[in-house]
Amino acid sequence: MPYPTDTRARTRPKPRLLDLFCCQGGAAKGYDDAGFDVTGVDTEPQPRYPFRFVRAEAVAFVLEHGAEFDVIHASPPCQHDSDCQRLQGNTHPDLIAPTRAALKATGRPWVLENVRGAVPKLVRPVMLCGPMFGVETYRHRYFETGGGLTLNQPHHRPHLVPQAKMGRPIPPGHYGQFVGNFSGVDLARRVMGVPWMNRDGIRECIPPAYTYHIGTQALALLAATGMGVAA
Repeated sequence: MPYPTDTRARTRPKPRLLDLFCCQGGAAKGYDDAGFDVTGVDTEPQPRYPFRFVRAEAVAFVLEHGAEFDVIHASPPCQHDSDCQRLQGNTHPDLIAPTRAALKATGRPWVLENVRGAVPKLVRPVMLCGPMFGVETYRHRYFETGGGLTLNQPHHRPHLVPQAKMGRPIPPGHYGQFVGNFSGVDLARRVMGVPWMNRDGIRECIPPAYTYHIGTQALALLAATGMGVAA
């Protein structure tokens, strides 16, 4: 007697995304919302990271394991190119070039993110800003892509809403500037969409809305080309 056949569609596993230099997971949340299964890597413990986490050196990890993932995002520490750090005379390693080389070596689609000071080192980066996605803060982040993934530059509207001064309370009708030792952590959590983060995480994070935008385009690439690891 033949057994009945289960004709229900099997659930396909989510594409896997590797989140390098992950910190507290702002970028990760956006990719998760877009539909990725996210794994974060950082050299420091990240107890607030909301997804699977591996403590490791990011460049070494991606060279060994990067090809096991469908898409890779990397946010090398921005202190080397931070205006604030330069003014204070602090020095930090520049990891953009070695990170890019490691990303290219994987053969996977990738995203390399950093701050305005790093723009001369990035190749045709796309700039994203909060109001493009309804996020009420002017946080510019720059995204270089490769491995077949491309991004179009969204329209950047003029900054018409005034911004509170750095570290000051936010007056009514102003956007917050959530950097440094800023005030209003609870407000920043709501504005940025990162309710699990503390001040240290918020001051440097990528708003999840940015990587949701990127993630949807990465998923479209995987679907159109069959580039996924499991394809």
